[in-house]
Amino acid sequence: MSDDFVPMAERVVEAILEANPDLASDAGDHRFDGRLPDLSTEAVARDVAMLRDASAALSQVDDDTLDPQERVDHEILMSFVDRLLFERTEVRESEWNPLAHNPGAMLHELISRPYAPVEQRLESLALRMAAIPDALATARDVLTDCPRVHLETAVGQFAGTGALIADEVPRLLAETPALAGRVEPAAALASAALEEFGGWLRDRLADGGPGRDPRLGRRLWEARLWHTLDTELSAAEVLSRAQATMETMGAALREAAAELIGGPATDETARAALDRLAEQRPDNTSIVDLARHSLDETTEFVRAHELVSLVDDPCVIQEMPEFARGIAVAYCDPPGALETADVPTFFCISPTPTDWSPERITSFYREYNDHMVRNLSVHEAMPGHFLQLAHSRRYRGSTRVRSLRRSGPFVEGWAVYTEELMAQYGFGGAPLRLQQLKMQLRSALNAILDQLVHCDGLTEADAMAMMTQRAFQEEGEAAGKWRRAQLTSTQLSTYFVGYTEVAAIARARPTGTSVRDWHDQMLAHGSPAPRHLRTLLGL
Repeated sequence: MSDDFVPMAERVVEAILEANPDLASDAGDHRFDGRLPDLSTEAVARDVAMLRDASAALSQVDDDTLDPQERVDHEILMSFVDRLLFERTEVRESEWNPLAHNPGAMLHELISRPYAPVEQRLESLALRMAAIPDALATARDVLTDCPRVHLETAVGQFAGTGALIADEVPRLLAETPALAGRVEPAAALASAALEEFGGWLRDRLADGGPGRDPRLGRRLWEARLWHTLDTELSAAEVLSRAQATMETMGAALREAAAELIGGPATDETARAALDRLAEQRPDNTSIVDLARHSLDETTEFVRAHELVSLVDDPCVIQEMPEFARGIAVAYCDPPGALETADVPTFFCISPTPTDWSPERITSFYREYNDHMVRNLSVHEAMPGHFLQLAHSRRYRGSTRVRSLRRSGPFVEGWAVYTEELMAQYGFGGAPLRLQQLKMQLRSALNAILDQLVHCDGLTEADAMAMMTQRAFQEEGEAAGKWRRAQLTSTQLSTYFVGYTEVAAIARARPTGTSVRDWHDQMLAHGSPAPRHLRTLLGL
């Protein structure tokens, strides 16, 4: 059966890529760049049938006949197929979440990364834009009873996709005007369809109904958590550990605050210390430049302290595109592991919305002050997501499984772990250490919010009190996290659970192995779930 696994795995990967052009583009496979996902009822049914066939075939594989790397690939692929089946048949997000139908990221992929000559990318872009009217007609057919928070976010994101077409397509056409006859009609059709769909979304909001509850409920949330985390921890254990960590990190933060400004280790001292740091802050015009400077700082620090091997891949720090705003403050968007061109990773930061009051903008930048932005740069870029994912792309196995599938707990866990690592080595001094402890509090509270919101009916007032009082967050940050907890489910738990598992692997560094060599070994296997990494490292 060992000889049969690799071709079987490749057939399953190929079927998943062909059925999911968004996953293919994200992985760096550009064969399907002219297509959008088909989320019609009939297409989803075909996808489910394919996945059930794949699951049945993979379940026949005898793990004992595989070498360790292929055994891990088999488990990852089985888990991925099962998760896709669960999402298609149980969560069915395309039937209630309009954000699942936004083509913005798939257009941006073709516009922003020069993986091929502009002529080739414009050809694919024209095909994708031409497919938008039918895709949005499908969205109107399948979407029912959408949560209001998802509708509100979608209005802004779809408008951002329209702006992307209006602003960026002419820029690309200026380089290749001969394609205007093909591209401009497709852009016009796409823009009209996006505007019409935006009106449809606004009509859904205007009817005044409460819409579907965005909370998944315990049965569905716990099942999704199991697929997301790929760990033996139960939901109850995750909650218990996160609550204990809140106590531990809260005490550590109060002690660090007392050391920084003097006084007793109390909440009042912690707030006073954080208030002092909040006075040093950027604004919408300077935050991106601050992040760029921080990347230079963190890169030199990692090099000087030999924490992990560096790469020469490009990282571009920029303002977050409008179509992606409304969920997270920042994200790292790397090239896929199957990408063969020399293209950059994007570290994107969202400015404050134009309709925010001056008071809320001040609150936001008190949270994302100079020291917090430096810590954010550690997490998103160096030595966090950017560096880890660059190492991950260099892994090559006998199958493409790990090129297609990344573990959220490993990716987020590594990034949170590196925040702690850099602070322990002295990066940023006492001010950054205080912000890092605050982020540790946030990581644990993320997991608590995730579960209490979706399973226990946590109210907005109680959530805001937890964030602003126990976790010392500014009102603007807390309001954004409340919204994110409703818009997403289980992803907020990956930071805490991933950190606990990745940090435990880091602590298991063998005697005589340098910190850099151990970190390099941790990053040498793609981005598998931490439990698989333990196996691959012989722990």
